[in-house]
Amino acid sequence: MIVVTFLTMIGCGVREFVTNLGFATRTFFAVIGASGDLLRRPRLVVAQIHFIGNYSLVLIAVAGLFVGFVLGLQGYYTLNKYGSEQALGLLVALSLTRELGPVVTALLFAGRAGTSLTAEIGLMKAGEQLSAMEMMAVNPLQRVLAPRFWAGVIAMPVLAAIFSAVGIIGGYIVGVQMIGVDEGAFWSQMQGGVDVWNDVANGVIKSIVFGFAVTFVALYQGYQAQPTPEGVARATTRTVVIASLSVLWLDFLLTALMFS
Repeated sequence: MIVVTFLTMIGCGVREFVTNLGFATRTFFAVIGASGDLLRRPRLVVAQIHFIGNYSLVLIAVAGLFVGFVLGLQGYYTLNKYGSEQALGLLVALSLTRELGPVVTALLFAGRAGTSLTAEIGLMKAGEQLSAMEMMAVNPLQRVLAPRFWAGVIAMPVLAAIFSAVGIIGGYIVGVQMIGVDEGAFWSQMQGGVDVWNDVANGVIKSIVFGFAVTFVALYQGYQAQPTPEGVARATTRTVVIASLSVLWLDFLLTALMFS
């Protein structure tokens, strides 16, 4: 009986996972299909970019600055063992543009903007606003989800670029101004070692993919949330967990494809 119960639990779990995956795929393509009307109403996307991106800017900039501080310190102590402290600028720039910039920005984006989107959509569902739109022949996917989806996709690369830029400034402050690394070597090593296509462009591609993943997970969890306070709270928690794991998994996959 124990074996039968265990197999039943596994079967129910697999069936639920496949069902949710199929519905999520259908919702994703439905959102993409409902995005054509946004070309005639770009103000919807602009307003959501302001809500998602501008309100996350301070968090991203402060986090980038302190990550740059830490990279400057740790990078100098590591490179100094081999007499290569002049390459500190290159180390900081590559670490930020390739990995830390897109990944940390996506994780912070999931915690700040993703939870906000999930709670907003979940409360709209709990307040029957989405049902009211359907009664008025307004497609919620077109009016509510699509603008927020594309706003998140657009805002993510911009926030990742700001994170990387501020992080490089943080590494410069610690490495050059505080520790005493040669300023010319710091910038020249960075300029000579960072490639626009192999390093910067790959980081931009990662941030765009993370924007798709994090924003859709947030919107889908809010759209599928139970219309109760407990349901919205659980959906918000699932957004952080699923989005963070998706970012880390996608980062490994994209890194393997880009730098193999």
